[in-house]
Amino acid sequence: MSPAFVYGLLFVAIVLEVIGTTALQMSQQFTRFWPTVLLVGCYAGAFYCLSVTLRVIPVGIAYAIWSALGIVLISAVGLVLFRQKLDFAAILGLGLIIAGVLVVNLFSKSISH
Repeated sequence: MSPAFVYGLLFVAIVLEVIGTTALQMSQQFTRFWPTVLLVGCYAGAFYCLSVTLRVIPVGIAYAIWSALGIVLISAVGLVLFRQKLDFAAILGLGLIIAGVLVVNLFSKSISH
């Protein structure tokens, strides 16, 4: 598998996880049928895609990217769709998460560049 394919699949996993988490909010504690179905399908697809990426990317690196980008993206979704506010500390923390992912991807010898 080419690195571009693997990272693309990891990105698909992240997007599916963000859609699933959005559906989790919309399911209102699993009381709404279609959002619940969507979240189960998205989480299943996300974990499958993540599992395939683990053939190439070390689990710690893949999970760091997965969780960091998922946090940032779901925070943006919460801001836009659910009108949830982010204070300065939250924005600063999200910036530090992004910086951490960049450091890992640009400078770590644990992953192939």
